[in-house]
Amino acid sequence: MPRHFTLADAKASLPTVGRLLRDSVQAKGRYEEAETYLHNLSQRIMMRGGMSVDTAAAESWKAQRDANAHTLKNTLEKIEELGVQVKDLDIGLVDFPTLYRGEEVYICWRMDEDDIEFWHGVHEGFAGRKEIDADFLANHTAGNDPGSDSDDDSGGDFE
Repeated sequence: MPRHFTLADAKASLPTVGRLLRDSVQAKGRYEEAETYLHNLSQRIMMRGGMSVDTAAAESWKAQRDANAHTLKNTLEKIEELGVQVKDLDIGLVDFPTLYRGEEVYICWRMDEDDIEFWHGVHEGFAGRKEIDADFLANHTAGNDPGSDSDDDSGGDFE
């Protein structure tokens, strides 16, 4: 059973989730840069029937690619361990599962936003985001997950 967040839990986790998400986005960008360089190098070698290669540079790019793949994997695992779902690394979009009127929905946050202000249904996605209003606040809960007290809206334990 997935973890469910109150709005206060989600907000309390933003410093940790935001840091991990930024690290993931940066690692993805550096990984893609190295992968593109290595792909282009391979294409040049094939097109020219072999060529003199700066092996030290190629090895450096491979090491960069591998290190960033490792960083990306680790940061995404840490976000997932918190119970947060990464939806789009290109825009830094995450969802925090919660319950609204007994149905699972997502509190939605994008890393360029200062605060959490939106939620959406499980099948609505980013395009279906709705502003968090008084009705949502009055009718959302973390449920009865182990380690979560739905009556305590003080936030969770985050780094």
